Amino acid sequence: MAQSCSAGQFSSRIGFVFAAAGSAVGVGSIWGFPTQIANNGGGAFLLVYLVLMCLLGMPMLMAELMIGRHGQTNPADTMASLGRSPVTRHMGRLIGAMSIVTAGLILTFYTLLSGWFVSYSLASLVQLLPGVSASTSVVGWLTDFSLSRNLIFTALFCVLTFAVIRQGVSQGIEKWSGRLMPVLVVILLLGVAYVLSLPAAAEGLRWLFVPDFSQLSAQVLISALGQTFFSLSVGTGAMMVYASYLDNTQHIGKLTAMVAGMATVIAVLAATMIVPAISVAQHQGVEVFDATGALKNSDTLVFDVLPALFASLGPVVGPLFGSAFFGLMIIAGLTSAISIAEVPVNYGIQKWHWSRRQAVWRIGSLLTMGALLLALGFEFLFSPMVVLTTQIAQPLVALGIALYLGWIWRRANLVEDILAQDGVSGYSAGWRCWIAYVRYVCPLMILAIGVYQFL
Repeated sequence: MAQSCSAGQFSSRIGFVFAAAGSAVGVGSIWGFPTQIANNGGGAFLLVYLVLMCLLGMPMLMAELMIGRHGQTNPADTMASLGRSPVTRHMGRLIGAMSIVTAGLILTFYTLLSGWFVSYSLASLVQLLPGVSASTSVVGWLTDFSLSRNLIFTALFCVLTFAVIRQGVSQGIEKWSGRLMPVLVVILLLGVAYVLSLPAAAEGLRWLFVPDFSQLSAQVLISALGQTFFSLSVGTGAMMVYASYLDNTQHIGKLTAMVAGMATVIAVLAATMIVPAISVAQHQGVEVFDATGALKNSDTLVFDVLPALFASLGPVVGPLFGSAFFGLMIIAGLTSAISIAEVPVNYGIQKWHWSRRQAVWRIGSLLTMGALLLALGFEFLFSPMVVLTTQIAQPLVALGIALYLGWIWRRANLVEDILAQDGVSGYSAGWRCWIAYVRYVCPLMILAIGVYQFL
């Protein structure tokens, strides 16, 4: 199927990998993943997550990329194109539409969170100015949970996100992902090195890497499944859209391994920085857990515990480390936000034949309004929105993707796409096993874990 001239295309394989890994390595990896670990048994959760990443995350990422490259259009029409009858085409369109809506909903809380990262980074930088301390009114406004701050910085981050994708696929998404991802890795490595040099960090490492199997539960499985899909952007349509910007010769298996590997390594590195930081904060007297042993304010962990830790490091080192850490979070948030924002923008371009400028303006305005509404109703909307999108909608879309690749997509057409890839000389046993695995095992795993959620 020909590449859509209005959509754009990645200029290189490494450009795609950086962009796709940037989508995967976002707020979910650096904020959500360590929080999930701390709330769900430390090393036990990490082990379940890594197992699910291999058994479910990678095969499903590969399926979404394969479908997206085949369709080379928006997720709704791509899924519909796999149908063999009016009913299956209609159902496919609904599954694709659900992924587009899910992406929009995720973007609302992504931009809200990322706006906080901008304000906290600015607060740290302001404290480096002569005569400015943490008690200064400007710093207080930047770090206090006020409606005015939330609205301003949420809107600011939305503008930044849509300004990048306004520039297009190669000049916007690919170029900025290629610039930001190496910076993210360098900052993360420096942060890990510094945190591990602090007292009590070793205890955090044990908590992270030594699993306590008594902590395993249905909730751990559910949380790990949601985190697996969230970490790889599976079920949001982002990977499907990014794959539509590839040509048919790119080897999807190799790209899957590169993207999933990079995302997993960076997520574990983030946990290696933040989980020991929690132990360091406890050692220095910061109250982290409540009477039941659960994290206090887990939704805002990095805004409660880590700033208190930074403040204890001194008037210069603390703000420096704080600005670097929240700068890292801004980069992670931006690379991921541009990928999920591209999903509805791509739909406007492909379905309604808008120019990219029109799509960015119209979709961007709508989603910015949604993010501001979420900021207005944060107390009763934020956590349900995270659960709805990451633990319910994404697994449901992933289930649809597995069923359509395994049962609906005509096998001859799928095999044709497989054989068109560089380096693929035949329909080997490996490809046959992957198709069978996605057809039988992945749906059963998604359904089995999902059933636990409602027991």
